[in-house]
Amino acid sequence: MHELMTSIADIEIPADGTGAGELFEAVPGLNCEMERVIASSGHGLWLSGPSQDEIEHALDGASAIGNYSLINSDDDRWLYDLEFDPETVDVFELIIEENGTVLSASASNGTWLLSIRFTDRESVSSLYDRLEELDVTPTIVRLFDLEEESHTQCGLTARQYETLVAAIDHGYFEIPREVSMQELSEELDISHQALSERLRRAYRALVTSELNVSEDETVAPPVPSN
Repeated sequence: MHELMTSIADIEIPADGTGAGELFEAVPGLNCEMERVIASSGHGLWLSGPSQDEIEHALDGASAIGNYSLINSDDDRWLYDLEFDPETVDVFELIIEENGTVLSASASNGTWLLSIRFTDRESVSSLYDRLEELDVTPTIVRLFDLEEESHTQCGLTARQYETLVAAIDHGYFEIPREVSMQELSEELDISHQALSERLRRAYRALVTSELNVSEDETVAPPVPSN
């Protein structure tokens, strides 16, 4: 049985020529961040930088934007559900067509930075070629394969890694959660308790690895007595 090699590609794409290009022309200080899970047929984007009035004025004037609606707000940013005109370049749809999964997407200064997971490098090349054909020239910032070593580098076992990836894919870490722990445990065919323990061990491994501390250092020192 052939085992697929998962690849992660970090790609920069100019917003000019895509569905969001007109927004950056109208409000150059605009910042965008994709909301991975949203219950609609469009795209959920957090927009910030200019005022809400300026943002909605730009949305109204953008020919590439069809319907839009305000979903949520958080301090000085607003979550909109946007639908792009079918004739415009919808980068997110192209990624889906090439069997890619957007892990994160943000844009500022008229440039998108996307982190995308693919099942093979051929899909990365295919997406690159399709964007170039549409006169949207991408820049591959980083491309690497997720081998077994990538799990152990951050202290994760293969099962912990697979569990975290499944949790992300099913929306467990979204706010609000798109799947309960019980539903996720059923999806992974393990018990609720086993899933809880595996996630806690994975969190601990990631924290100790990323903060560069030893296991001993994660134990709180005793409180001195008076």
